[in-house]
Amino acid sequence: MTVSSTAVAPVIAYVGLGSNLASPDEQLDSALRALMALPDTRVVRTSSRYRTAPIGYADQPDFINAVAALETAIPMRALLDHLLRIEREHGRVREIPNGPRTLDLDLLLYGDERYEGPGLTVPHPRMHERAFVMVPLAEIAPRLELIGYGNAAELAKALAAEQGISMLGR
Repeated sequence: MTVSSTAVAPVIAYVGLGSNLASPDEQLDSALRALMALPDTRVVRTSSRYRTAPIGYADQPDFINAVAALETAIPMRALLDHLLRIEREHGRVREIPNGPRTLDLDLLLYGDERYEGPGLTVPHPRMHERAFVMVPLAEIAPRLELIGYGNAAELAKALAAEQGISMLGR
């Protein structure tokens, strides 16, 4: 289902990026270019890249993860449609839950909005539990407060110590 793309007042949205197949660094580079090409959107900040072990389904390569901050006037559901399209264009196949993938784009936050509906929950419901999300998010938005969970930098520090994560740079 395609959602209307009528522009809204610009907000800062955070998108998690991940890949563990088909040259993950190149997948993230290409995904960032696709995000930069979205209408009414500009990438305002990107984190370093981090190597992380898979969660859930363990029989797969490590992931390369990052977070991008977008200033966008694309409505939330339409932005999700764009993210899903970019994943498909990068060969994303959803065969195994938490399985290997060429590209994963998660809408983590969309301004201060909260939303729960079919196929989308914002803020992302498990982001506060995952070092591969919180560490790069805290790198680009350390003062960000996650309602009900606390400060991004404090969450990232605790999760990094608990789950382990290594910075690759960029």
